[in-house]
Amino acid sequence: MTVRSCLKSMRIRTLPLSLSGVLTGIALSYEAAQPRPYVIVFLLLTTALLQILSNLSNELGDTLHGTDTADRLGMRYSIQEGEMSIGQMQGLIAVIVALCCLCGLIMVWCSFGTLFTARAIGLLALGAAAIWAAMKYTLGNNPYGYRGLGDIFVFIFFGLVSVMGAAYVCSHNFKAVWILPAAAIGCWSIGVLNVNNIRDMKTDAATRTTVALKLGPRKARIYQTILITAGWALMAAFSALSAARWFEWLYFITSPLFILHLHGVWTRTGKALDSMLPMLVMSTFLTSVLFCVGISV
Repeated sequence: MTVRSCLKSMRIRTLPLSLSGVLTGIALSYEAAQPRPYVIVFLLLTTALLQILSNLSNELGDTLHGTDTADRLGMRYSIQEGEMSIGQMQGLIAVIVALCCLCGLIMVWCSFGTLFTARAIGLLALGAAAIWAAMKYTLGNNPYGYRGLGDIFVFIFFGLVSVMGAAYVCSHNFKAVWILPAAAIGCWSIGVLNVNNIRDMKTDAATRTTVALKLGPRKARIYQTILITAGWALMAAFSALSAARWFEWLYFITSPLFILHLHGVWTRTGKALDSMLPMLVMSTFLTSVLFCVGISV
């Protein structure tokens, strides 16, 4: 096992997607309070580690369930390439779980000054649930990702929990209208998973059930269009209801990227869809960055 093989399996290129929700939540917190720098640092670290944990667990789970075969169209990772054993992957996952717990504890302590209030304990319980969700997507005897439930969990943890949790940790506040951008990030995050599942429909059919398989190629693309469109409608609704200043609409300049993404999804098949994954990830990330800039200035 080398540093290179570890980084390959960690899939660092996926981090902008998970950070998109946190950045959106940080932006929302500026409406209620000035976030503490240390809270932001450990919030970002914890989020990145949870994404890495999810990536490592998915590779191990797919290997153990026989999903990652030679016919797989996506990128080949360390176990499949023989660069890391199953035991080494399990050890690496254990290290990342420990780091997730440590950073999460420090984040809550920095935010509330204690770990023993109801709010702090509630957030720690939510963090434990996030660790469980990150690992059980493909790991275990009955992983939820193999039963067509991945979309629901992605919406909850990459959207609602990521955005609302970050906003609450930073501001100790909650506003119902914040659900709109949280749901938007959730929709776009499902979109990343859905494109991956459209690409892998042929190989997935033998080992798992996904929403894309249930819908079929055409309806799965309609579903993708609905997800992207709904995300933008939710973001626009939030800005309209918040009486946003003109520069708080700055994030709308990324909308052509989402249109290009949908064009690619409708006109490409199989491995040609690979580039549509990072395109949606980076488009979502850039939108969240501009959303953050617009609100915080």
